[in-house]
Amino acid sequence: MVCLGAPLLLLAMTLGSPAVQSGQSQASGESGHQLDRETGAAESVLVSVYIHLDFSNKIWPPALSGTLTLPTASASSSSRTLTGLNLTTECNANQDGHVYCECLSGYQWNASICSHHRPCRPTPSHQPCSCLVFSHPEPGYCQLLPPVPGTLSLNWLQIPGNTLNLTLLVSHEVTHLSWFLWRTGSPQPIILQPGTQVSLSSSLGQAALSILNMSQPWAGEYSCSFEAQGFRWSLHQEVRVPLQVTDVARLPDQLSISCTTSPGFQLSCCLPESTHLAYTASWSPGEGSHASVFSVSGSHCFVLATRSCPPGDTTYTCELQSPELAPLRIPISVTIIQDGDITCPEDHSAVAWNVTKAGHVAQAPCPINRMGVVTRPCGPNGVWGPTHSSCTDTGLLAGLQRTQLLQAGQGWPADEVPWILAQLPGQVARVSSASDLLALLDTVRFLAEVVTEARMQLDRSALQNLLRTIDKVLDLDTSSLWMPACSQEPMTASALLLAVENLTRTLRPQDHPFSFSSSNVQLQTQLLSPTFPGDYRISLSTQPRLQVHIPRYSLAPLVHHGTDVHITSLLLCKMDHLLPSNYGPGLGGSLYATPGLVLSITMMVGGQPFNQGQVTMDFGAREGTPHCVFWDHDLFQGSGGWSDEGCQAQKGRARPSVHCLCGHLTAFSVLMSRHPAPDSLSLELLSQVGLGASILALLVCLGVYSLVWRVVIRNKVAYFRHLALINMVLCLLAADTCFLGAPLLPPGPHSPLCLAAAFLCHFLYLASFCWMLAQALVLAHQLFFVFHQLSKHRVLPLMVLLGYLCPLGFAGVTLGLYLPQGQYLGEGACWLNGKGGALYSFVGPVLAIVGVNGLVLTVVVLKLLRPSLSEGPQVEKLQALLGVFKALLFLTPVFGLTWGLGLATLLEEVSVVPHYVFTILNSSQGVFILLFGCLTDKKVREALLRRFRRTLPPNSAISLATNETSVLEHSKQRSENASYEEKTT
Repeated sequence: MVCLGAPLLLLAMTLGSPAVQSGQSQASGESGHQLDRETGAAESVLVSVYIHLDFSNKIWPPALSGTLTLPTASASSSSRTLTGLNLTTECNANQDGHVYCECLSGYQWNASICSHHRPCRPTPSHQPCSCLVFSHPEPGYCQLLPPVPGTLSLNWLQIPGNTLNLTLLVSHEVTHLSWFLWRTGSPQPIILQPGTQVSLSSSLGQAALSILNMSQPWAGEYSCSFEAQGFRWSLHQEVRVPLQVTDVARLPDQLSISCTTSPGFQLSCCLPESTHLAYTASWSPGEGSHASVFSVSGSHCFVLATRSCPPGDTTYTCELQSPELAPLRIPISVTIIQDGDITCPEDHSAVAWNVTKAGHVAQAPCPINRMGVVTRPCGPNGVWGPTHSSCTDTGLLAGLQRTQLLQAGQGWPADEVPWILAQLPGQVARVSSASDLLALLDTVRFLAEVVTEARMQLDRSALQNLLRTIDKVLDLDTSSLWMPACSQEPMTASALLLAVENLTRTLRPQDHPFSFSSSNVQLQTQLLSPTFPGDYRISLSTQPRLQVHIPRYSLAPLVHHGTDVHITSLLLCKMDHLLPSNYGPGLGGSLYATPGLVLSITMMVGGQPFNQGQVTMDFGAREGTPHCVFWDHDLFQGSGGWSDEGCQAQKGRARPSVHCLCGHLTAFSVLMSRHPAPDSLSLELLSQVGLGASILALLVCLGVYSLVWRVVIRNKVAYFRHLALINMVLCLLAADTCFLGAPLLPPGPHSPLCLAAAFLCHFLYLASFCWMLAQALVLAHQLFFVFHQLSKHRVLPLMVLLGYLCPLGFAGVTLGLYLPQGQYLGEGACWLNGKGGALYSFVGPVLAIVGVNGLVLTVVVLKLLRPSLSEGPQVEKLQALLGVFKALLFLTPVFGLTWGLGLATLLEEVSVVPHYVFTILNSSQGVFILLFGCLTDKKVREALLRRFRRTLPPNSAISLATNETSVLEHSKQRSENASYEEKTT
């Protein structure tokens, strides 16, 4: 190393005992074994010493390049002898005033020092640290590296398509573990992340990297970088991936030739330039031929030029060889055209086509900077067929491959996605064929999948680049580009729409609000804070203007959770004409025509997409009969199609216009709500959980009664009570099941299944309430007419009439009255219309029954409170209070009194709280019936215990009975006829 006259910093390891000399700096480091001071016996120790030397003659002493051996000094009890000096670091002061310190072989800067200083040369942060730049001389030194704390093993059969496994075994704790791939020709290593092909795992003492379906883009040197024992380490493994037959381009892959017109021909097999292995080629048969090698754009080709035709049909083989690998044989068949064979003549229109035998396919190379092949079939009658080109621009292919590898696990999405998006607007100009368009659109689709999987957020610049790209893409020629592309890939336009929707809703929160407008694309985003007070309204500059409105009550459940809501409105022109003509159930393709606009509205709540909500779209004055549809990506096995599920067309009131109202309502409180129930994930989840628990509880209840039925109906009162309860359980079980499955059906008046579900829910829920009323009336009869016994022949027909025929009549009349008027079904749900009179045919009877049952409960409480609580001993007061508590606890849910909360949900400006309370209490009604109507009944429990041959516990006499039995016992304790009480209980 050349010294420039500045102080030279030497950082050294010394062998022996440190002898303190004048002019040296403070020693630093750790010493080894202590010397025996008493005996004076010298022991070799390892000590770190920092030495600062100046060389006045500006010459680096050659002796300092190795180990210094110093002369032996006289030993004494008070001195130590320096026996050797090993240099660890060489430093040089540059003209800019910085000191460059590089470690010698076997030494390295520790990770702590590396994190505070920049490297001498551009080096990735994960690489071992060997040279640092210091702004001023500092005490420090490159340390002796300990043994490598791990091993990296490779498990792969070197067969393309198999899985590669790299396993790191470590003996110390490691941190900052990363995997990298150095590909051939890549200036920087590529970080490996979990993706469609890459999976990472780690456990105590080991870490593993797995790569599925190994192919050429995964060949190179793999490195595992980590920190351990205070140093950075990097272990490497070279991975070679042999070529496959599909990696080699044959031109042509088959050839028919007329020896009279073309005595010679040329064959070639081309390897991609990214191939990291060295291959040689040999042709067979090769007699009378000349083999050569040349490179074209993106390929390395081995060419066989034959000067004369073979005597007959021959298969030529290009055999590729690479050291230590099995040879790869590429066959190319050559067919000789004989006299009398039907052929297609030469054609030099756009591409030069030679004479080709009928039934064969002629091939021609792509122009420069394009990859693929141009083919043209020769028909059996000797007539040329249409030309098909798979030639794709190499730049577009490179961008597509980069995006595919990013999705597979190569690279850092946060860095590469914005860079790829920045290149897309300029790449649209390179699109000149259907294959070019497909490559560009596939790039956008893969980018959307990468962004979604990585949960990235795009900034304004990245989103603008995307929208500019889509605007230019929609302007591309439909007949020459879009139609051939969609014929090859029918899902092309649908996949593009989904990708754009997913990308536009990933804008960073700090970049809201954001707007973009071009001839084909309009975008507006808005960030709603938790205190957002009003509706969401936007207006898009179309002709006529398109207006979007999301009402306040639909947004209130979202913003009340304390989470920001991002709403993105995206308008695409010309997109509807590119989407396939797929129409869902109830729609006919020939009956509908879209107005040239596709509007996409997405809501993000707390970083998660929210797919429910009521949206009103005003398209202005339109000709014809309006019909509102949306593009459902799940229809037709994922190909997508138009659907009217949850959407209705309405005529504007203030001016002639078309309103589309779309929403999806699945919350349980919609049963009693005149307005759309709040769209809330938590409310929907509570509905599903409550209904699921109720269904399970009701099934358990039926199972219990099947075991104890004969035991619990030994008298008439118990028979009527349990009969009403069983029928109520059956109706509620069927109603809950029907309601839980209704959201899976396509809504709308044109859906027979949706109509059937609404009718069944209406009838079954009314029937369950009617059986609740029957049970309450039986209880009331026993309270008022204690000594009058009921007759089964009279009561049973009345109970069936009340429990089934009355609700069936209500449901049938409602269907016949409101269905012809189009006011039977509600908006976006298989339930009654809340804005017409249909809903009141359910709400009215339910509230009436709840009122009657409430009166019965009031009478029960008054019976339990006599004599007055102010009179009598303290024990009697407590018993009366206990009776009141049990009556309220047992009878309130069994009589369905909690459905009275439906009055609150009928209000227009109701908050979300009544919906939550209503949903929790009433969707879980089956659980309450199991607990309070079945399991807490003393006779049911005793019958179950006897059924399973168990003895009653000593304190069973004080077990609580439920509902009517409990009430009757309390009231009859005050009766003068004890014998009748004993008979009926």
